[in-house]
Amino acid sequence: MVKSYGCQMNVYDATRMADLLGREGYAETASEDDADLVILNTCHIREKAAEKIYSELGKLAIAKRALNAQGRDMKIVVAGCVAQAEGEEVLKRQRAVDLVVGPQSYHRLPELLRQAASGARIADTDFAVEDKFRSLPAPSRPQIRARGVSAFVTVQEGCDKFCSFCVVPYTRGAEASRPVAEIVSEAQRLVDGGVCEITLIGQNVNAYRGLDEHGRESSLPDLLDRLARIPALTRLRYTTSHPVDMAQALIDAHGAIPKLMPYVHLPVQSGSDRILKAMNRKHGADAYLSIVERLRLARPDIALSSDFIVGFPGESDADFEATMALVRNVGFASSFSFKYSPRPGTPAADRDDQIDETVKSERLAALQALLEAQRQTFNAATVGRDVGVLFEKPGRHEGQIAGKSPYMQAVHVEGPMEAIGREARVKVIAAGSNSLAGRLLREEAKA
Repeated sequence: MVKSYGCQMNVYDATRMADLLGREGYAETASEDDADLVILNTCHIREKAAEKIYSELGKLAIAKRALNAQGRDMKIVVAGCVAQAEGEEVLKRQRAVDLVVGPQSYHRLPELLRQAASGARIADTDFAVEDKFRSLPAPSRPQIRARGVSAFVTVQEGCDKFCSFCVVPYTRGAEASRPVAEIVSEAQRLVDGGVCEITLIGQNVNAYRGLDEHGRESSLPDLLDRLARIPALTRLRYTTSHPVDMAQALIDAHGAIPKLMPYVHLPVQSGSDRILKAMNRKHGADAYLSIVERLRLARPDIALSSDFIVGFPGESDADFEATMALVRNVGFASSFSFKYSPRPGTPAADRDDQIDETVKSERLAALQALLEAQRQTFNAATVGRDVGVLFEKPGRHEGQIAGKSPYMQAVHVEGPMEAIGREARVKVIAAGSNSLAGRLLREEAKA
């Protein structure tokens, strides 16, 4: 059993771990009561995320003792970014943990589990000189299995930006990109398994600089163009981007590659140039707004989402108002917003001008109210439009199927189960608080 927390990269890593262990004779289960091996694939971005893992480990320790009393041996593995940042501490705080493995080391899971079977408690959090994908010899690469009509594919890992609030450079390491041929091969196998939509992921995905078959460096737009040539692949996305690496060629790709969805997640974090400098973001608000303008010129129907941190050390009322002004200026379809959470080892955590929690909460509430109003406005504007919907699963009610629009909106319609796994045109007839209701167009209903 693999339980994953946090970002899309962790979701991808979780599936790769499951696939890798499948070659060792493990079968996936949804219940820890049936599990001989439980892997917690963890996130370290915020303090609450890390503490949640220790709470979960406490529950697993109880379950492990109960199984041991029945003569069964459950192994508990902590993987991911908490493992990387707090490897030895995890082993000290929770004696039930057998193995701690960092995100660059999970390809060694079978070997490490064999060592743990002898009773050894192991922490493997060394950064590989080369990325984990290239360090896997070809015969032992896990079989890639499709799990639905949409899939993530990691193309880049790590980050060289060193934002002052972020642990990623310390838990995921320096930027590294996978070779083009390896990504194309994985994408083709996923498409052969029924995947219609692929999202390329990386900690800083638009910094992708992978080598092609001739040893030449390829950019993210080059890679997107190559993947768009796979006939049965109907949708492409990418996340997460950094504004500094939002090159004009990538912006132009949104107007040139029809399969590239008109939706970009582009974190800005703050609208204040003073705070952005303190965050070491290496861009200002005007530069961000320029990217937005150029994206909309390249693809007029594009929708934007972003990430925001409120209450960063030293943030004044004027700084916060600058963030609110940027939000009003852009108009986001969706966003994620959080109170600043000090992470040990990052420069911002050592500042002596931390913001009071009450102030953080008040600012977050104001920002989230504005962002939610923009999300509802965007969804309401979709009513009456014809949109493509990729159907992924049955809906909540009998006779209903569910999918998502190009703008990541959940859409429910009455339709045949045979439509799951393909894209169809839908007339949007209503917008709810969290999803859209639609009607299959007549020609699609007959298909």
